[in-house]
Amino acid sequence: QVQLVESGGGLVQAGGSLRLSCAASGRTFSNYAMGWFRQAPGKEREFVAAIDWSGGLPDYANSVKGRFTISRNDAKNTVYLQMNSLKPEDTAVYYCARDSVFRGGPRIRSREYDYWGQGTQVTVSS
Repeated sequence: QVQLVESGGGLVQAGGSLRLSCAASGRTFSNYAMGWFRQAPGKEREFVAAIDWSGGLPDYANSVKGRFTISRNDAKNTVYLQMNSLKPEDTAVYYCARDSVFRGGPRIRSREYDYWGQGTQVTVSS
């Protein structure tokens, strides 16, 4: 079993920054790609960013490219999402997830991830 716990969400003004963290416990995630997804009220969960098992090959949704950065620290069993130049449309619950494939590349479909955190709320005011 893998447990994922997100933190770092909160309320921020447009143009501000937040850094989300996702700490893993149980079986380690070091050999698996990790992803961030978000879900706004009344909308479907959408892909935000993902990073492959080795820490390279990050992938981003077009809506966050150039503003968000995903990274991982396997020594700390933690994956991060640095969010800069935040916009009101970034408001959502953010989830981290572990890809289901051993040593796979970053993928964008939520069905390809098998472990999920409980989510952390990010609210961006205008």
